[in-house]
Amino acid sequence: MRRLSDLAPGGRGTVRAVRTDDEMGRRLRELGLIRGAAVECLMRAPWGDPAAYRICGAVIALRHEDAGRVELWR
Repeated sequence: MRRLSDLAPGGRGTVRAVRTDDEMGRRLRELGLIRGAAVECLMRAPWGDPAAYRICGAVIALRHEDAGRVELWR
């Protein structure tokens, strides 16, 4: 299984699911991380956390822990 947190800068994927039902899961879906959405990892902080992702034309930063909740298609 591939997760959003696995993408290296320049890597792309398509969202399969957000694997949490808590408040953060709701927030991730509000940011556009829904089934079928295209995502791209733009860059990571020098120490790896957080990372910047392009989602639905917007750029957002996510902690590694939160990006790990997003499952991508292989």
